[in-house]
Amino acid sequence: MLQPKRVKYRKMQRGRMKGSPRKGTEVSFGEYGLQSMEPAWITNRQIEAARIAVTRCIKRGGKVWIRVFPQKSATKKPAETRMGKGKGSPEIWVAVVKPGSMIIELAGASPELSEKALKLASYKLPIKCRVVKR
Repeated sequence: MLQPKRVKYRKMQRGRMKGSPRKGTEVSFGEYGLQSMEPAWITNRQIEAARIAVTRCIKRGGKVWIRVFPQKSATKKPAETRMGKGKGSPEIWVAVVKPGSMIIELAGASPELSEKALKLASYKLPIKCRVVKR
């Protein structure tokens, strides 16, 4: 699972997902990319599931780049806990994805296989995505 080695503060504020991303909107490394169309938090487990789906589909035939990294901690309070008593403990790590962000890139596989693999990866993510070509 992806997560930072160390962070300055354990608990982070939620922030906003408004606006467009400043960078990481073009296919830079591979030939095909999976681009987000909605804002969302994508967890480290979802990123890993998408990566496994792509690598299994292309059968180690190409190279895969993960363009997002989960560097924000999200907290949760235990089940059946009353309100108050402070903020919950960090449970998961999430990547903040804005519309237009490139999530995964792929190179070295045939065009049909690349599109199929990225389509499979998009099913593992909680947002609408589209496959884009370089």
